[in-house]
Amino acid sequence: MIEIMHKQRIKQILVFVSDALLVSASLFISYSLRFGTLMLSEEQLRQILFTLPLALIIRLFLFYNRGLYRGMWRFVSVRDLIVLLQSATFGSLFIVGLLFLFQRLNEYPRSVFIIDWFIVIVLVGGSRFTYRLYREGWFKVNIANSSDPASKKILIVGAGRAGEMILREILGNYRLGYAPVGFVDDNRAKRNLTIHGYKVLGNTRDIPNIVEEHKVEEVFLAIPVAPSKAKRRIMMTCKNAHVKFKTLPAVGDILDGTVKVSALREFQIEDLLGRESAKLDTGAIKSYLREKTVMITGAGGSIGSELCRQVAKYSPKQLILFERSEFNLYQIHMTLMELFPDLELHPVIGDVLNQQRVEKTLKQFMPEVIFHAAAYKHVPLMEINPDEALINNVLGTWTVAHLAVTHGVRKFVMVSTDKAVRPTNIMGASKRIAELICQGLGESSKTKFVTVRFGNVLNSIGSVIPRFKEQIAKGGPVTVTHPEIYRYFMTIPEAVQLIMQAGAMGQGGEIFILDMGEPVKIVDLARDMISLSGLEPDKDIKIVFTGLRPGEKLYEELLTQGEEIKSTLHEKIKVAAAEQINWPILLGNIEALLDELQKGFKDRTVNKIKLIVPDYQPEKGGPGTVIHSIRDMEYEIIPDIAN
Repeated sequence: MIEIMHKQRIKQILVFVSDALLVSASLFISYSLRFGTLMLSEEQLRQILFTLPLALIIRLFLFYNRGLYRGMWRFVSVRDLIVLLQSATFGSLFIVGLLFLFQRLNEYPRSVFIIDWFIVIVLVGGSRFTYRLYREGWFKVNIANSSDPASKKILIVGAGRAGEMILREILGNYRLGYAPVGFVDDNRAKRNLTIHGYKVLGNTRDIPNIVEEHKVEEVFLAIPVAPSKAKRRIMMTCKNAHVKFKTLPAVGDILDGTVKVSALREFQIEDLLGRESAKLDTGAIKSYLREKTVMITGAGGSIGSELCRQVAKYSPKQLILFERSEFNLYQIHMTLMELFPDLELHPVIGDVLNQQRVEKTLKQFMPEVIFHAAAYKHVPLMEINPDEALINNVLGTWTVAHLAVTHGVRKFVMVSTDKAVRPTNIMGASKRIAELICQGLGESSKTKFVTVRFGNVLNSIGSVIPRFKEQIAKGGPVTVTHPEIYRYFMTIPEAVQLIMQAGAMGQGGEIFILDMGEPVKIVDLARDMISLSGLEPDKDIKIVFTGLRPGEKLYEELLTQGEEIKSTLHEKIKVAAAEQINWPILLGNIEALLDELQKGFKDRTVNKIKLIVPDYQPEKGGPGTVIHSIRDMEYEIIPDIAN
């Protein structure tokens, strides 16, 4: 590290000396151009020697003050040129002003200062842009590797800003081993136009012909905002043309705003599901997270760990990671220490059912915001173990929520699920009771309780996509429960972003519902994943329908009976007007349910659940059903709300 800093210091000194020489040369060149000779008179040399110290001090100070010595020359841009123009202009005005104060201005030809202003910009700016052109290989004979037979010929889809940035990086780094042949773009106005000398050869439907004519080996999709239908069509076009294809991630995932070749990746199922990046009110999120102590239960789960990563970006005072899985806690703790070395982290091993552990944690750290993401979530397993599902999800929520009120937590954000709506399974019923607990406690406390309800998230632990990937890797078959089963999907980062946004919007008592977009037919999802693997559905990989399991619906819902949905200021977040509840009676019923569970799960337990959740309708073969075959549990499409 010290050696690197030493080298950087030497480079800065060399640049400083170089600029000093260029500023000096500019003054001499200005006089020579003004008088048309290199042989200047004694009077002219005297004027130069008097002005030169002023020019050096003023111009070099302005260059340093405006940051020209902090930038890297290989990335010099138009913005740097604007800074140079401003610095040169202010410098010339200062020099003229000082000469006026010294009453020497009348001795100088006025045009010299205009010429000097122009020459300084040309010499100082030119030196930087010349270096950038050199680093980008513009002075090499083999521009863009077009003559190198070892370079891969690539076609860029999208003649926009992202495509231009990809091309520029390829031209500037011959070590990448790519040779562009041109662009394709569906915008007719761009047809036959050129970018850095490379032509827009046609539209995306011309890809097969262009691939064959130019021997293209890879296609780069450089349109981060392309809709899913367009991506699917381009994917199939490339597949039929027998050419590899890569794509850029969504704009929201390109964190620094810079598009690079290294960001290109293989197509993923997320690219075909039509989810656009959420637009966040970062100011509102920052206002309730920055410099606050935040606690996250279930911190090692899919949603919990992503909550940790994204909350950490808003500079909380402390982040409390509450998790009962030692391995999961270790993983997220190590990740956060690497990503946010200055953040105060407190990994706490604990179970939400352990009242003493929860209370000790709250007393010790006094969190101001709690995100409650800990719960059992797997529908088939919870149907087999209904008593544990209810105890963990109901009693666990009661423990954390009740103690949050006792210890003055300002905001409590409860992560829920669409399976809580008209539940047909124990997991959904338990989450609906957890929602009611938050609503009831919020009515009589200063703690603001906010519930966020959403559907399935992609690639969560135990969900359908990892299971499909595993089945495809084994050669199939891919198992789907029903040919007409649909589910809503969003990515884990998007779900977490919207959870934080809803938390910022909530004033207490709301049930926020995330816009899940269009439902996806699971069998179509399976076929897309098989195609992305380079295989043919129903030919290379069979799809087998295994039948709906106990508690499973064909469609999931987001509203319960009596709830009305209203819009919010955020286009992807709705709010449900919660039904009125009698909290004392409800609390008594919940306590009776938990007491009943101490005796085990029985038929009368279902009746007690229905007293709390009247629209709970367990299907035939509900809780307590014995699953006779491991194939009955091959996958479940679920929101990840827990470990």
